[in-house]
Amino acid sequence: MPSFFDQHTYEDLRERLQILRPNATAQWGKMDAAQMLKHCQYPLQIALGKEKMKLKPNWLIKFFFKKMLYSPRPYHKNSPTVPSFVVDKKKDFESEKEKLDQWMQELWYDRDNTNRRPHPVFGSFTKEQWGVMQYKHLDHHFRQFGV
Repeated sequence: MPSFFDQHTYEDLRERLQILRPNATAQWGKMDAAQMLKHCQYPLQIALGKEKMKLKPNWLIKFFFKKMLYSPRPYHKNSPTVPSFVVDKKKDFESEKEKLDQWMQELWYDRDNTNRRPHPVFGSFTKEQWGVMQYKHLDHHFRQFGV
């Protein structure tokens, strides 16, 4: 399974980000490209221990969805979004693209951190699981916009 922490995979994700254009049309979902870029920043911030959103642990969600986050299967189109990850206000594409790239770089430089804070909803993950989750989420949304 590809991992954000693999150099080739990381470089590929950054190249795909650079290809993304503001007028890219979503193949599913309600977000535009700028909103998607903002949305994709949240999981990176969580992995870095810098999340600012309120997330409540839920044993039912944890029980049913935790393994899906790092399983080899891609996320389903139109999967439900955690309410605090929903971006429904207009965003500036170039600004959000730059911020996402910065968060990606920060997580890349922190890739050898094996002592991450537990996820506020799903608890602890291994370094490998964090890497797979980050890849899967970014890949899911980059495919959503055709990159």
